[in-house]
Amino acid sequence: MPRLALAVLVFLLLASGFAGGVWWFAYSSALDQLVDRGRADLSLASDRLVGQLQQYRELAVLMADHPTLSGVLLGEDPAKAAELLLLRTADKTGTLSIHLIRADGRVAASSVQGGAAPTDLSAHPGFRRAMQGALGAHHARTDEAGGRRFTYAAPVFADGPRPLGAVSVDVNIRSLESGWAGDPEAMYFTDALGVVFISNRSELLFSAPDPAALSAESLAGFGYRPDMIAPLPQAGRLQRSGHDIWLLDAGPYLPARALHLTQDLPVIGMTGALLLDVAPAERIASLQAAVAAALALVFGSTLFLLSQRRRALADRLALEAEAKSALESRVAARTAELSEANRRLRREVAERKEAEAALKRAQEELVQAGKLSALGKMSAGLSHELNQPLMAIRSFSENATLFLERGAPEKAAQNLTRISDLSRRMGRIIKNLRAFARQEIEPIADVDVVAVVDAVLEMSDRRIHEAGVTVIWPRPALPVLVRGGEVRLQQVLLNLVTNALDAMAGGTVRRLEIGLARDGGQVRLSVRDTGPGIAEPEKIFDPFYSTKEVGQSEGMGLGLSISYGLVQGFGGAIRGRNHAEGGAVFTVELAAAAQEEAA
Repeated sequence: MPRLALAVLVFLLLASGFAGGVWWFAYSSALDQLVDRGRADLSLASDRLVGQLQQYRELAVLMADHPTLSGVLLGEDPAKAAELLLLRTADKTGTLSIHLIRADGRVAASSVQGGAAPTDLSAHPGFRRAMQGALGAHHARTDEAGGRRFTYAAPVFADGPRPLGAVSVDVNIRSLESGWAGDPEAMYFTDALGVVFISNRSELLFSAPDPAALSAESLAGFGYRPDMIAPLPQAGRLQRSGHDIWLLDAGPYLPARALHLTQDLPVIGMTGALLLDVAPAERIASLQAAVAAALALVFGSTLFLLSQRRRALADRLALEAEAKSALESRVAARTAELSEANRRLRREVAERKEAEAALKRAQEELVQAGKLSALGKMSAGLSHELNQPLMAIRSFSENATLFLERGAPEKAAQNLTRISDLSRRMGRIIKNLRAFARQEIEPIADVDVVAVVDAVLEMSDRRIHEAGVTVIWPRPALPVLVRGGEVRLQQVLLNLVTNALDAMAGGTVRRLEIGLARDGGQVRLSVRDTGPGIAEPEKIFDPFYSTKEVGQSEGMGLGLSISYGLVQGFGGAIRGRNHAEGGAVFTVELAAAAQEEAA
């Protein structure tokens, strides 16, 4: 009996060790997945913040080149004109304040009216940097609206090498935070002192890891006071699988145990941080450990029962032959069951493969049906586009015959030249239609986006003119190459243009704007209309979702969903939003080709 108790104790210890190992492995794997997701979220939030601040940086540079402001600094224009310009600019851009500063630091003009405008900014770090000929940037706490501001200061030059003064643009940080205050993950951004300056959790603002180590002089440079800097609500730190885990005690809006991730943002001189709740990872690990422990107990119990049965069979030597026969029968039956299960499994695998192939074919047919549906909608306009050149060719050919009979070969040659131009035009139209209608099966290659836009505008030309839409397309002089498929990219752009024309039907202002922009290794293609905008931007790419009223559209709400899948297949992204001045803007981001990126 003691020997049996010892074996049970050893088994329980081994089962506990096995369950603990499973928990650790599952917890480490879940943490790795959380890290990947958290880094992506932190990168998106950081890019969003930098992009928002970048707009005001460009505003400061543009305002520094305005002739009215340089005229005020040279004494040629009155300060009243500059104040009116700064006030209008601040109202249109949502800027907290804009100041025109002379070389000695005195404020020559300001968008702030009344006595609230500062008079001397000579000690401002951003202004001192601007007077060195570079773009200055600084952030500080303020008693104005919002409590925090970020300042860009751009130098103002005339004919000489030294700046005449500077233009400073103050950004209200609270207005930037309002767009992502409801994000589920806690994010914050610290400055060079380690003080939290921007966050979507108000309880983290103006906190630092060690406030006592910060001097009053260094705090004053950013508008802080020692009494307003609180310590971070960090109760402890743990290291799990090489990851930093923070123990927090800061109320219900911050996790008790959080994965801490950081990212440097040298462009704005800050460091982004993310606190990601690890409770889901712990629950997953605990569940897998419980399952492992249950399996170990079942396995141990099975072994114990088998050993007891073997001992009983050993005691019953007289019935050994009968027991062996019964056991062989059970093994044969189990083998037959396993064989049948294997056959069913192979049959299910074959059915699943057939279903996947059918799904792929259905998706390809759906894409082709979308293209053919678009061609059907354009059939009337395309018929007119081909019929008009045919009638002109007939007229020119008859005139050329008459000119030849009258002995006027020069005029006949002119008519023949016009016939050749019209034939080339028809050839381009037919070539675009054939390319758009075919099933594209080639792999991803280098595609000229400019040629794609030209082809789509040519196919939609008739409908654009009938709808009275003005097209703004600043066409680049050189090709812009991206990675994708030409026909599929034409389908995406044609769907966006068609949706824009539908949205502007019945509107007073009908303007279609198409733009191209390069950003590092990415090329952005934007399509903007002046329609009523998007009611639910988060649902526009869902299948069968449409903003058009019943009876106004022949589609099924699949165009944007198909376009989303096509762009994802290129390794790109497509987004839709409402424009600040009205209408909707769709942006397609694609990877630039190798030679385009090198250029």
